[in-house]
Amino acid sequence: MFTGDRSGDWLYRALHATGFASQAESVSRQDGLRLRGAYIAAAARCAPPDNRPARQELANCRSYLERELDLLPNLKVVVALGKIAFDQYLDLWKSRGVISSRTPFAFGHNRQFVVGQGQPLLVSSYHPSQQNTSTGKLTEAMLLAVFEKARALAA
Repeated sequence: MFTGDRSGDWLYRALHATGFASQAESVSRQDGLRLRGAYIAAAARCAPPDNRPARQELANCRSYLERELDLLPNLKVVVALGKIAFDQYLDLWKSRGVISSRTPFAFGHNRQFVVGQGQPLLVSSYHPSQQNTSTGKLTEAMLLAVFEKARALAA
Protein backbone atom coordinates (compact mmCIF):
# COMPACT_ATOMS: atom_id res chain seq x y z
CA MET A 1 0.00 0.00 0.00
CA PHE A 2 1.08 3.55 -0.73
CA THR A 3 3.74 2.18 -3.10
CA GLY A 4 4.51 4.37 -6.07
CA ASP A 5 2.26 7.31 -5.25
CA ARG A 6 2.80 10.73 -3.73
CA SER A 7 1.14 9.79 -0.45
CA GLY A 8 3.62 6.95 -0.18
CA ASP A 9 6.52 9.28 -0.90
CA TRP A 10 5.66 11.22 2.24
CA LEU A 11 4.72 8.17 4.31
CA TYR A 12 7.81 6.12 3.57
CA ARG A 13 10.17 9.05 4.21
CA ALA A 14 8.58 9.48 7.66
CA LEU A 15 8.62 5.73 8.37
CA HIS A 16 12.28 5.51 7.35
CA ALA A 17 13.29 8.55 9.40
CA THR A 18 11.71 7.01 12.50
CA GLY A 19 13.15 3.52 11.97
CA PHE A 20 9.95 1.80 10.83
CA ALA A 21 11.13 1.26 7.21
CA SER A 22 14.37 0.06 5.67
CA GLN A 23 14.38 2.76 3.00
CA ALA A 24 12.79 6.13 2.34
CA GLU A 25 10.88 5.24 -0.81
CA SER A 26 8.88 2.46 -2.36
CA VAL A 27 8.23 2.27 -6.08
CA SER A 28 7.27 -1.39 -6.50
CA ARG A 29 6.72 -4.60 -4.55
CA GLN A 30 10.22 -5.74 -5.45
CA ASP A 31 12.13 -2.59 -4.47
CA GLY A 32 13.50 -4.04 -1.23
CA LEU A 33 11.52 -1.96 1.25
CA ARG A 34 10.93 -3.77 4.54
CA LEU A 35 8.85 -2.51 7.41
CA ARG A 36 10.26 -2.94 10.92
CA GLY A 37 7.88 -2.98 13.85
CA ALA A 38 5.13 -1.62 11.61
CA TYR A 39 2.27 -2.94 9.52
CA ILE A 40 0.13 -1.06 7.01
CA ALA A 41 -3.55 -1.91 6.76
CA ALA A 42 -6.36 -0.10 4.99
CA ALA A 43 -9.99 0.67 5.67
CA ALA A 44 -10.58 0.56 1.90
CA ARG A 45 -8.61 -1.89 -0.21
CA CYS A 46 -9.42 -0.31 -3.54
CA ALA A 47 -8.74 3.04 -5.19
CA PRO A 48 -12.22 4.53 -5.37
CA PRO A 49 -13.20 7.45 -7.62
CA ASP A 50 -11.79 10.74 -6.30
CA ASN A 51 -10.15 8.73 -3.48
CA ARG A 52 -13.40 8.90 -1.53
CA PRO A 53 -14.63 5.40 -0.69
CA ALA A 54 -18.39 4.98 -0.51
CA ARG A 55 -19.97 3.61 2.65
CA GLN A 56 -20.61 0.28 0.89
CA GLU A 57 -16.98 0.00 -0.23
CA LEU A 58 -15.83 0.49 3.35
CA ALA A 59 -18.36 -2.08 4.55
CA ASN A 60 -17.13 -4.57 1.92
CA CYS A 61 -13.53 -4.16 3.12
CA ARG A 62 -14.27 -4.19 6.85
CA SER A 63 -13.72 -7.93 7.37
CA TYR A 64 -10.20 -7.65 5.93
CA LEU A 65 -9.30 -4.88 8.36
CA GLU A 66 -10.77 -6.80 11.28
CA ARG A 67 -8.83 -9.98 10.42
CA GLU A 68 -5.58 -8.08 9.95
CA LEU A 69 -5.92 -6.40 13.34
CA ASP A 70 -6.82 -9.72 14.98
CA LEU A 71 -3.60 -11.21 13.57
CA LEU A 72 -1.50 -8.56 15.35
CA PRO A 73 -1.85 -9.53 19.04
CA ASN A 74 1.18 -7.49 20.15
CA LEU A 75 0.01 -4.27 18.52
CA LYS A 76 0.76 -1.30 20.77
CA VAL A 77 -0.04 1.77 18.64
CA VAL A 78 -2.27 2.41 15.65
CA VAL A 79 -1.69 5.47 13.49
CA ALA A 80 -4.86 6.37 11.61
CA LEU A 81 -3.93 8.25 8.45
CA GLY A 82 -6.97 10.42 7.80
CA LYS A 83 -10.46 10.74 9.18
CA ILE A 84 -11.78 7.78 7.19
CA ALA A 85 -9.22 5.44 8.79
CA PHE A 86 -9.86 7.02 12.19
CA ASP A 87 -13.63 6.56 11.90
CA GLN A 88 -13.38 2.99 10.62
CA TYR A 89 -11.00 1.96 13.38
CA LEU A 90 -13.22 3.39 16.10
CA ASP A 91 -16.37 1.94 14.52
CA LEU A 92 -14.73 -1.47 14.67
CA TRP A 93 -14.15 -1.14 18.42
CA LYS A 94 -17.65 0.21 18.96
CA SER A 95 -19.14 -2.79 17.15
CA ARG A 96 -17.10 -5.07 19.42
CA GLY A 97 -18.34 -3.31 22.55
CA VAL A 98 -14.92 -1.94 23.55
CA ILE A 99 -16.19 1.64 23.38
CA SER A 100 -19.80 2.67 23.92
CA SER A 101 -19.63 6.05 22.25
CA ARG A 102 -17.56 7.86 19.67
CA THR A 103 -18.14 11.21 21.41
CA PRO A 104 -14.84 11.30 23.35
CA PHE A 105 -12.86 10.77 20.13
CA ALA A 106 -12.52 13.97 18.13
CA PHE A 107 -10.29 13.64 15.07
CA GLY A 108 -7.32 15.97 14.87
CA HIS A 109 -3.73 15.82 13.76
CA ASN A 110 -1.23 14.12 16.08
CA ARG A 111 -3.77 13.45 18.80
CA GLN A 112 -3.47 10.45 21.08
CA PHE A 113 -6.38 8.36 22.38
CA VAL A 114 -6.86 5.45 24.76
CA VAL A 115 -9.47 3.28 23.07
CA GLY A 116 -9.91 0.73 25.82
CA GLN A 117 -7.95 -1.10 28.47
CA GLY A 118 -5.58 -3.53 26.79
CA GLN A 119 -6.19 -2.03 23.34
CA PRO A 120 -3.53 -0.31 21.23
CA LEU A 121 -3.19 3.43 21.67
CA LEU A 122 -4.57 5.42 18.76
CA VAL A 123 -2.76 8.35 17.15
CA SER A 124 -4.64 10.32 14.52
CA SER A 125 -3.00 12.09 11.61
CA TYR A 126 -4.02 14.00 8.55
CA HIS A 127 -3.74 11.74 5.51
CA PRO A 128 -0.61 12.34 3.41
CA SER A 129 -2.77 12.93 0.33
CA GLN A 130 -1.59 15.27 -2.36
CA GLN A 131 -4.41 17.64 -1.45
CA ASN A 132 -3.23 17.87 2.16
CA THR A 133 0.48 18.08 1.38
CA SER A 134 0.29 20.55 -1.49
CA THR A 135 -1.85 22.97 0.55
CA GLY A 136 0.37 22.75 3.63
CA LYS A 137 -2.35 21.22 5.79
CA LEU A 138 0.17 18.45 6.38
CA THR A 139 3.90 19.12 6.30
CA GLU A 140 6.71 16.59 6.40
CA ALA A 141 7.61 17.80 9.90
CA MET A 142 4.02 17.23 11.05
CA LEU A 143 3.95 13.67 9.67
CA LEU A 144 7.37 12.93 11.12
CA ALA A 145 6.11 14.07 14.55
CA VAL A 146 3.26 11.54 14.34
CA PHE A 147 5.64 8.63 13.79
CA GLU A 148 8.07 9.91 16.40
CA LYS A 149 5.16 9.85 18.85
CA ALA A 150 4.17 6.35 17.71
CA ARG A 151 7.76 5.16 18.18
CA ALA A 152 7.91 6.62 21.70
CA LEU A 153 4.51 5.19 22.68
CA ALA A 154 5.43 1.73 21.40
CA ALA A 155 8.69 1.67 23.37
